[in-house]
Amino acid sequence: MKSRRALLFLAIAVTALWGVRLSAAPAAPRLNVLIITADDMSCDSVGVYGCKLPDTTPTMDRLAAQSLRFNYAYVQVGNCMPSRNVMFSGRYPHNNRVEGFYMIKDPGYPVMSDLMKDAGYYTGIRHKVAHSTPYSPYPAWDVVLDTQPDGTPLDQKNPASYYVSAARGMAEAKKAGKPFCLNLNISDPHKPFYGEDGRMEINKPSRVFTAAEVPVPGFLPDDPAIRQELALYYSSVRRGDDSLAAILRALRESGEDERTVIFFLSDHGMPLPFAKTQLYFHSTRTPWMIRWPGVTKPGTVDDRHLVSGVDLLPTLLDIVGLKHPPGMDGRSFAPVLRGETQTRRDYIVAEYNENSGGNRNPMRTIITKDYGYLFNPGPMARGRWRRRPKGR
Repeated sequence: MKSRRALLFLAIAVTALWGVRLSAAPAAPRLNVLIITADDMSCDSVGVYGCKLPDTTPTMDRLAAQSLRFNYAYVQVGNCMPSRNVMFSGRYPHNNRVEGFYMIKDPGYPVMSDLMKDAGYYTGIRHKVAHSTPYSPYPAWDVVLDTQPDGTPLDQKNPASYYVSAARGMAEAKKAGKPFCLNLNISDPHKPFYGEDGRMEINKPSRVFTAAEVPVPGFLPDDPAIRQELALYYSSVRRGDDSLAAILRALRESGEDERTVIFFLSDHGMPLPFAKTQLYFHSTRTPWMIRWPGVTKPGTVDDRHLVSGVDLLPTLLDIVGLKHPPGMDGRSFAPVLRGETQTRRDYIVAEYNENSGGNRNPMRTIITKDYGYLFNPGPMARGRWRRRPKGR
C-alpha cells in the first residue's frame, strides 16, 4: 500500500513539474506585418513582370527573388481610395460603400487596422492615410508616420523619408512591447512625376530614363509627347523602387527581418489613358509578392491561381492566426502560400464607379487568365447610377 502511495505521489509530482516546465517555455515571437504599396504603378513596369525597359526596379526584383509572386493578381478598382478600402475591408465597393473619394462615418464593419490593433499589434501607416479606411482620422492607427517625431512633415516623394518612417514605426512598436503591423504607402509613381512640367527636383531617382529608351504600351500611340511623359513615369517608378529599398533597409536594421511577413503590391495601374480609372488589364493587374519567412519558397512564381485585392485581408488574418469577421467577400489564399492548391479560382470580379471629382462612370468586369469581359453601361445607365450611396 505504501509503495502504491509513493508511486502515486511521484507521478503527481512529475506531472506537476512537467506542467511548470511547459508553462515556463517561452512562446514563439509573433509575426510582424509589413504591407507596402506603390501608387499608380502598372504590373509590367516591374522587371520580373516583363518590363521592356531594363533596370527599372532592382529592389522589387530582389524582393521577388525572396518571395512568392503571383502572375495573375488583380485589384478590384482602378483608382485609389476605393481600391485600398477593398484591400483592408475584404469587401467589394458596393458592400463596403466606399465607391468613390468620400467618407463613410458609420461603416458597420471592422477594417484591417481594427482587427490587428485588437489582436495586440502596434499599427502604423505612412501616406494615403485618408484613403485606406472608411473615414479619417481613424482611431485604430497607433501612429501616423507622415511626420518626423517633432511634427515636421515628411516629403512624400523623398525616398530617404521612407527609411525614417519605417524605422520609427518599428522602434515604437518595440518600445510598446508589441509586434508591428505597418502599412507603408510609397507615393511614386503617382503624379506629379519626377521633373513634371520641367520643374527642378531635389528628389532625384537613382536612375533617370530618357524619352528615347522607354517602351510605349500598345494602347498608347508612339508620339514624342507621350514618350516624354513615359520617361517621367518610369523615372518615378525607379524613385518608388528607391523608397522600397529604404524601407527594407530599416527592416533589416531593426533585427525583425526574419520575423516579418511582407506584402508588396500596387493599388492599380499607371495614371495614363486606358489604365487608371478604367478596368482594363493595365488598370487592375498588380505586381503582388508575399514573403512569409519559413513558409513561402524564395523566388517561386504562382502561374495557377487568380488572386485579388479583396483577398488580402482574409489571407493576412489566416497568416497571423486571427478569426475572420463576418461579411467579408474575399477568400484567403494562405493555403497557396503554403504550397497547396485551391479550386474555384477561375475568375476575378472588379468594378469601377466614380473618379475623385465624384463623376460617375460605372464599369464592371470579369477577368480570367486569358480574357476580360468588360461591361460599360454608358449614358443609358447614368441616371440610375448617379445617386450616391447611403452614408456618404
